[in-house]
Amino acid sequence: MFTSLAGKSVIVTGSSKGIGKGIAASFAKAGCKVLVVSRHLAEAEAAAKELGKGASAFAADVTKLDSMDAMAKAAADRHGGIDILCANAGVFPPHKLEEMTSEQWDLVVDTNLKGCFHAVKACIPYLKKSPQGRVILTSSITGPVTGFPGWTHYGATKAGQLGFMRTACLELAKYGITVNAVLPGNIMTEGLQGMGEEYIKTMSASIPLKRLGALEDIGNTALFLATGEAGYITGQTIIVDGGQIIPESLEALAQA
Repeated sequence: MFTSLAGKSVIVTGSSKGIGKGIAASFAKAGCKVLVVSRHLAEAEAAAKELGKGASAFAADVTKLDSMDAMAKAAADRHGGIDILCANAGVFPPHKLEEMTSEQWDLVVDTNLKGCFHAVKACIPYLKKSPQGRVILTSSITGPVTGFPGWTHYGATKAGQLGFMRTACLELAKYGITVNAVLPGNIMTEGLQGMGEEYIKTMSASIPLKRLGALEDIGNTALFLATGEAGYITGQTIIVDGGQIIPESLEALAQA
């Protein structure tokens, strides 16, 4: 039985929808005080209302350090500090490499990678004061392990997050802060549903567990990394993909 996280102060960036909202919901159910962060206040407020007691909304842009500073201050003012940062905000507009512009590349890098740096940097002064400081990054199997056409920029940022994590965990260890990453596979979100039924059917067939992941699968992993029991884990990655990256081909699944 894990020790309770009730009352912990949690920030989840990019949490008005998708995986971020699922992570925020898991912490809210655990009794945490959750700051739902989105670029759009109305969307953040709607998500916070849905999560219920203990959740509140804040509008911030991860590409701007001063915006992240304001976010961190708001969480500390509302909750008495910051214990857990889930740096989740990310975008993934598909563009094939030959047609991609520098501006399209910069949008993804600024949001996914620079935004991760900004969120962590802004929260460090408050995490240092926490007896159980945690940073949990949402990376992906795409980039660190796999590739997908149209996502060279996205894959680069998700792999980059892991390089960031490995040095950040060294620098922050002296404060008792751990830094880890969750690498989701295909999780049932609004974005994935938009890719169509045929995509969902094909991807489900390529996963050993024969289903796409649920938001709770990622939220529960983030919860574990935030517990006291996970306090000796830092600089590590947890792949949550139903075994998707294991078989070398569909034939391997057919033979199983």
